[in-house]
Amino acid sequence: MVDLEPVKEEHELMEKLRHQSTDLEAHGRVDVMSDMTRFDAERLHQLIENHARYTNSARAREILENWESFLPKFRKVMPVEYRRALRELKESQEAAQAMAAAGE
Repeated sequence: MVDLEPVKEEHELMEKLRHQSTDLEAHGRVDVMSDMTRFDAERLHQLIENHARYTNSARAREILENWESFLPKFRKVMPVEYRRALRELKESQEAAQAMAAAGE
């Protein structure tokens, strides 16, 4: 019913998007919350930062201060049917864009 996956970092893609002004949020961050198929490490980092800020959690601060050693301990839980639906939605959007580009 679900897949357990390591949380992946996407350094090159994140850097590319940070330099595109249309993909930046007010604080100079890429909107990683809207796409649940990528940006896992960045999304997790932002969630833990928010938790630390709002709760003053010592554990959250420890994780952020030692991010490289803690990141491999996290797992992404992805429902199989949700992944399938996201893939179908993406394929549908790509097909619509291809048709629009072809003038149909």
